[in-house]
Amino acid sequence: MALSSSVCVYCGSRDGDDPAFAALAEATGALIAANGWRLVYGAGDVGLMGRVARATQAAGGATMGVIPQHLLDWEVGKRDLDTFVVTETMHERKKVMVMNAQAIVVLPGGAGSLDEFFEVLTWRQLGLHDKPIFVVNQGSYWDPLVALLDHVVAHGFAGAETRGYVTVVTGVTALEDALRRALS
Repeated sequence: MALSSSVCVYCGSRDGDDPAFAALAEATGALIAANGWRLVYGAGDVGLMGRVARATQAAGGATMGVIPQHLLDWEVGKRDLDTFVVTETMHERKKVMVMNAQAIVVLPGGAGSLDEFFEVLTWRQLGLHDKPIFVVNQGSYWDPLVALLDHVVAHGFAGAETRGYVTVVTGVTALEDALRRALS
């Protein structure tokens, strides 16, 4: 299948406490490959990041990893990717990832995933991109994040359009359907 689009995936550099998170990461990698999309991600070979990449590769998909020099050893940079980019800073990493994708997907993760999510959401709010942002709320993991976004809008610190920039889906099937609609 010819490469049609790239999907940026933000997720944890750890597996988390629920085996369903690992299964979600692997299913996400497989669906990216099955649809002929390229995975763009943080180039780690650990946690959910590594699982997404290995699943994409195992299913024959294309991969692009972007990692800052200072994390290369810590996150065990996955060097067998189709494209492997080493940046100087975290900010540069995030910019390269977003600029090389047509959609953003947020799987379970920690502070780094939240940082990436809020930066890409802010960039969307400021009109720096118009790419769809999907939050995969596996097992209600992101319920507090969704509630926070609603809280910010309800208290007038963001307009309703900001909340509208984020599509929350509950699993891999819903994610695939949403991505297909967005990338067609």
